Amino acid sequence: MASAGISSAASTAKQPFYKVLYIQVLFAIVLGAIVGWLFPAFATNDWMKAMGDGFVKLIKMVVAPIIFCTVVSGIAHIQDARSVGRVGIKALVYFEIVSTFALALGLIVGNIVQPGKGFSNAGADATKVAGYLKQSTEMKSVDFVLNIIPDSVVGAFAKGDILQVLLFSILFGFALMALGERGKTMRSFVDDAAHAIFGVIAIVMKAAPFGAFGAMAYTIGKFGPQALGNLAGLIATFYITAFLFIVVVLGIIARIVGFSIFKFIRYIKDELLIVLGTSSSESALPQLMEKLERLGCSKPVVGLVVPTGYSFNLDGTNIYMTLATLFIAQALGFDLSASQQITILLVAMLTSKGASGITGAGFITLAGTLAVVDPRLVPGMAIVLGIDKFMSECRALTNLTGNGIACVVVSWWEGELDRDKLNKALDRTIDPSDLETAVTTG
Repeated sequence: MASAGISSAASTAKQPFYKVLYIQVLFAIVLGAIVGWLFPAFATNDWMKAMGDGFVKLIKMVVAPIIFCTVVSGIAHIQDARSVGRVGIKALVYFEIVSTFALALGLIVGNIVQPGKGFSNAGADATKVAGYLKQSTEMKSVDFVLNIIPDSVVGAFAKGDILQVLLFSILFGFALMALGERGKTMRSFVDDAAHAIFGVIAIVMKAAPFGAFGAMAYTIGKFGPQALGNLAGLIATFYITAFLFIVVVLGIIARIVGFSIFKFIRYIKDELLIVLGTSSSESALPQLMEKLERLGCSKPVVGLVVPTGYSFNLDGTNIYMTLATLFIAQALGFDLSASQQITILLVAMLTSKGASGITGAGFITLAGTLAVVDPRLVPGMAIVLGIDKFMSECRALTNLTGNGIACVVVSWWEGELDRDKLNKALDRTIDPSDLETAVTTG
């Protein structure tokens, strides 16, 4: 896997700029936005929407097998079973600490900037958000825990439920570890299967520019620049807050570990552009896992931290939760007390986990939070309903970056971060011996 990545990096350096994936995706995003703006009727046809949806489905098709192979292979090759539990605990501790920072930052910025003050279109139609409110009231912690356990292994893979696949993969990995030498053949098969699946991803990624073009054209064509209107202040505030979180909070964490957040962002630029085009952080999950291994993170850590982070480490969603709640309260003329704002932080920390994997999770968790803080705020969700698509892109970008940093941090914390690989990858330097190996292995 590493040699394939090095070979790809070497060929990228030699090929013309217009053949580089992130250039193609960036061009597709810009072109899609222009087409959606100038030709909305054409941009909103079913085939245009299918381009974006089809690419995301192609990626989701291989997410479950990649998680299974990565986790099983990682666990089966280690000697100490206790290290798996240790990695899991460290990851959850890190998730909760950083999530608290994200929630608090949203509250602080919301109170300072007050984007909802003087909002002129505060009237909201409660019927538009009734469905989200109903789903939020049905969320229970016990149901969330039980949902992690699949009804069947086949069902978990068929639905592509990340946490269910992760649970079975961990159990299978431990079982394979216990077999010792008798499990050698199966371990080799899983390793080879992982390489084959990453090969499928390499083929699918060639369609990324088409997926990004279709998704962006449809989004702009359907919602249009007019959908921004006087909500542009909230969108700008959210994007700036997310940028501050990445640069300041994650930047400080990265500096403590010993690398630059800007170099890391440059390293995962392909994945970020794919997420920007598709508004789905899951569309970049397989490639992110592969790149983190090439960055020097150990396979068990990558296999455990990244999939878990997609449910428990949603930094962008956390910022959105507190900021949007304050915006709605300000727009409707409610002055939230300090105790109510603390309640927002505590409730959002729980609800953001409870709705993971649910379609429209950001809106569902927002409904649950508003209902607890003050039920009169719930109809205000209709104010931000029209721009949620534009907000989801920033949420996904922040979530992806946060999960990547989390994996590097836990690897470093666990003492399993290859510092040489990290520096080479981030500084774009390739050892000649590694390049020779890449060439000989094809």
